[in-house]
Amino acid sequence: MNVKSILVTGGTGSFGKRFITRLIQTYPDVKRIVVFSRDELKQYEMSLEFPSDEYPQIRFFIGDVRDKSRLLYALEGIDTVIHAAALKQVPAAEYNPFEAIKTNVLGAQNLIEACIEKGVKHVVALSTDKAAAPINLYGATKLCSDKLFIAANLYKGNHDIKFSVVRYGNVMGSRGSVIPFFQKHKEKGFLPITHPNMTRFNITLDEGVDLVFYAMENMWGGEIFVPKIPSYKILDVAEAVAPGIETRIVGIRPGEKLHEEMITETDALSTLEFKKYFVILPSFKPKWEISEFINHFKGKYCKEGFQYNSGKNSEWLSVEDLKQMIKNLK
Repeated sequence: MNVKSILVTGGTGSFGKRFITRLIQTYPDVKRIVVFSRDELKQYEMSLEFPSDEYPQIRFFIGDVRDKSRLLYALEGIDTVIHAAALKQVPAAEYNPFEAIKTNVLGAQNLIEACIEKGVKHVVALSTDKAAAPINLYGATKLCSDKLFIAANLYKGNHDIKFSVVRYGNVMGSRGSVIPFFQKHKEKGFLPITHPNMTRFNITLDEGVDLVFYAMENMWGGEIFVPKIPSYKILDVAEAVAPGIETRIVGIRPGEKLHEEMITETDALSTLEFKKYFVILPSFKPKWEISEFINHFKGKYCKEGFQYNSGKNSEWLSVEDLKQMIKNLK
């Protein structure tokens, strides 16, 4: 893939910073990298990590995906977009639902329209396991966002542009995730546990970046890429962070699931399995032949009744695995 100019929405977040670091290493010929986000303080702090004399290709662009006119300015001359901007906190979205809709749904549509208008070639949108059979507002907005990006392949007209989505679970060590929360809270002498049987999918930041790079290089337009990743038990995370510490059950938070899904039993009917990932096909007939896609990537349809659920996963992280991964985070 020939990437010359790329824009990352939400580019100052955990994913954005790691992605841009890896992007410079992987695509040294990239002429322009636009970091698009709405927090000027985070942009300033990131600019200290990427000083202009060392990274002249990086530009910082303050803007909000809610503002289409600003997106149109930012997308001038851009050929690739990675969409990472979102309101992600489940409880915050429950209590401020329309704010999440403005960013996650209306913002997604703004970006789609702006990308088509400005001649962008490739768009990869980041999703979440919470978008599969959502029970909370955040998950519902991300499911809607996924549908918008996939459907954009239908009405792009004669524009040479592809839209695809990557969906994965909790990113280990990212801002707002359970490990930094436990590390901060253990000073109080106990860890709050929502439910003793809770499980989650786990992916490292670099694995998330790898999946996005894979989608950039291999997208046909309309796919949802889902990686094969392990699960963990919340009590094992507590033991890995603070061995022997007291745990207190505080109850599941508003909109929270006991186990997460990335592929529902219904989704599985239109899901292909490959060596390291799954691909959920669009509900409509894509503009390419599915049989050619299967043959090209050497995949197969999932069995009827298949479900990719964090509580029924075949791969698990042990306490020792988690300890080592936490150590590597530092």
